[in-house]
Amino acid sequence: MDKNAFQNVDDYIGSFPEAIQERLIAVRNAIKITAPAAIESISYGMPAYKFNGKPLVYFAAFKNHIGFYATPNGHVAFAKELSIYKQGRGSVQFPLNKQLPIDLIIKMVKFKMKEYVQL
Repeated sequence: MDKNAFQNVDDYIGSFPEAIQERLIAVRNAIKITAPAAIESISYGMPAYKFNGKPLVYFAAFKNHIGFYATPNGHVAFAKELSIYKQGRGSVQFPLNKQLPIDLIIKMVKFKMKEYVQL
């Protein structure tokens, strides 16, 4: 599906097989519970969250992983915890064959929120 075709996060999640949907819903729920004031949208063809008008986090599903983006400082602040995962520039890959680190995702979202409140 064309990444520009998604109208909302429900459309995005619904475009994947059920097993992937469950993982995406878990990430989404972790973000929404941790940052209930964050505005949810689709940006760059993936679920995106803004807090105080600034990008908070993004996530996306791929063939073998869930990509999570808490750029830029979110990845630097959690370098040790993220070191066990494959990383790209501003991203971390959570393999589909491993348990999602929901507690780490929550910590990263909280960190990003605090960062924006202090600005």
